[in-house]
Amino acid sequence: MVEANGVELWTEEFGDPVHPPVLLIAGSMAQGLLWPDEFVGRIAAAGYRVVRYDHRDVGRSTARDFEEHPYTWADLKDDALGLMDALGLASAHLVGHSAGGLIAQWIAADHPAAVASLTVIGSSPLGAREGQVLIRALMGEPQPEGALPEPEPEFLAFLRNAAAGPPPATRAEAVDFQVGMARVLHGREGAADFDEDAQRRLEERLHDRMRDPRTATNHRLAGMAAPEFEPVGALARVTAPTLVVEGTAEPVKPGHGRLIAQEIAGARLLMVPGMGHNLTPNAAGTVADALVAHLAAAPSGV
Repeated sequence: MVEANGVELWTEEFGDPVHPPVLLIAGSMAQGLLWPDEFVGRIAAAGYRVVRYDHRDVGRSTARDFEEHPYTWADLKDDALGLMDALGLASAHLVGHSAGGLIAQWIAADHPAAVASLTVIGSSPLGAREGQVLIRALMGEPQPEGALPEPEPEFLAFLRNAAAGPPPATRAEAVDFQVGMARVLHGREGAADFDEDAQRRLEERLHDRMRDPRTATNHRLAGMAAPEFEPVGALARVTAPTLVVEGTAEPVKPGHGRLIAQEIAGARLLMVPGMGHNLTPNAAGTVADALVAHLAAAPSGV
């Protein structure tokens, strides 16, 4: 446990502490363990100090009542910066997935000296208000000109069905819901590779290690507390060498990776065949190899 920005963050490190640090930032409501062990191991074996952690209100990190302890996504960004300070990291290679990619972009824009390189996986461009696009899509409202591409219909249908029924009331129901969500996030191209038994074991592990399973949805409340949190035009300030990764089966943010790469000077886009939204075991090796090459090419790489 590491004290950072007024909260306790469960943190796990791999590799030699003297090696260049890589900070893995998970997505909204996602635990650090969703960075696959194979992915983490490949990076550490290539000569890096790899750090993954649980955001506040998920996993083993601080879990509190939101009404008594409200916060915004700016606080989640500051948690990552606070963790770096607590670990003595003046700078690090940042790797963010989904909403963690937004945090990584935000840090790279506002604190360029703290970012040796930037890697964004399955994310949206900072400042594009992806959350508002999702809400309009769910409500069946038209998108304004220039809005981000909408999620795939299967993902929207899953969310609508979930909203129409009662929330999971038992451990079994919660695990079933997460397995169903993982199946949709796998994407249509990767459906044949979805391992339900393995996913269920993972979801059971994730559920059982949470301090309070009810608090993960606080991340949604944090977004609602400051819906305009994303600074517009910030990507023009990103100077770190940048790798953007998107799966060809991305169901949540299809085409968003290309837009990120277009806005960051010198950014490189990697499209991973068959990968959906999540970094699955089948895609982990491909993405890890590309990431290691990206890190090595950065000024502080080895």
